[in-house]
Amino acid sequence: MSRAALLVLADGRFPAGGHAHSGGAEAAVKAGRVTGAASLEAFCRGRLHTNGLVTAALAAAAALGVDPVALDEAADARTPSPALRTAARRLGRQMMRAARATWPHPELDALARRFPKGAHQPVVLGLTARAAGLGPEDAAYCSAYEGISGPATATVRLLSLDPFDATAVLARLAPDLDRVARDAVAAARRAADEGADALPAASAPLLEIGAEAHAAWPVRLFAS
Repeated sequence: MSRAALLVLADGRFPAGGHAHSGGAEAAVKAGRVTGAASLEAFCRGRLHTNGLVTAALAAAAALGVDPVALDEAADARTPSPALRTAARRLGRQMMRAARATWPHPELDALARRFPKGAHQPVVLGLTARAAGLGPEDAAYCSAYEGISGPATATVRLLSLDPFDATAVLARLAPDLDRVARDAVAAARRAADEGADALPAASAPLLEIGAEAHAAWPVRLFAS
């Protein structure tokens, strides 16, 4: 295992396309649910314990070697919004391109052939971690952190929020991120024995509703 590989994968500059997505923050800002640092923190905490737990568990399971096709089906079943499914596959396709260029691996090649239009991003992320020699904990942390750092970064643009305040939000969420990553890995280990149905299926209806509304906007800063 290489901690340097973890830094590369978790780096916001890794060319996986996440910079074009707000993680639901753009819709939340327009709806008035995110107006500053305090409401951003509440939004990110809620996202982390729902969508974040689900995606972190999927990523950890993929890193453990659980069948990625079964995981992709599980991801589909846990994503009611067509707009979010489209965004997840678009991000998965972009991450796959970056992953295969960075850590060539037969399992990545096989998944790319199986899903030429893109598998769900957390599944690709977990398999990328596996290809890089990383473990399920690393994959879970990467996924969970990405789920809150994206909205925080987007809110800096959307609200002209002070970047120092946005970063402080992420720091305050560190204990929550630790718990979510730990729970995600435990669920992934159960899935390795029992199948993908053992993975969490936490829901975030406002994220789903917001994503559908956002997809219909004629003008938007972010893809999702």
